[in-house]
Amino acid sequence: MVFGIANCDTVKKARSWLTEHGVSHVFHDFKKLGVPAELLPGWIAAVGWEPLLNRKGTTWRKLDPSIQADVIDADSAVAVIKSNPSVVKRPVVAWPNGQITVGFDATQWLGLIA
Repeated sequence: MVFGIANCDTVKKARSWLTEHGVSHVFHDFKKLGVPAELLPGWIAAVGWEPLLNRKGTTWRKLDPSIQADVIDADSAVAVIKSNPSVVKRPVVAWPNGQITVGFDATQWLGLIA
């Protein structure tokens, strides 16, 4: 399962890469469906809360500095993610083997589909 935003260039590239490599996938659009709150604890357990936050993105930069400063742990990160789905680094991929990855890394992904 691939989670992200349909118009995100990295998500587009990642989905194309998966298709080119014969990997079927289901896409979950954060803009239309939101971030699945029930999956956040598993994502955080797998990769940590900090890699999930895209602190370089426009959404993060547009947040009030006091909100940014309040993100100090997993609970505060989840609160910001729930109210600002675009702050999640994309794509988040739940692989068939149970592994979770954040962002697009073709080299890493080759190892996951082999």
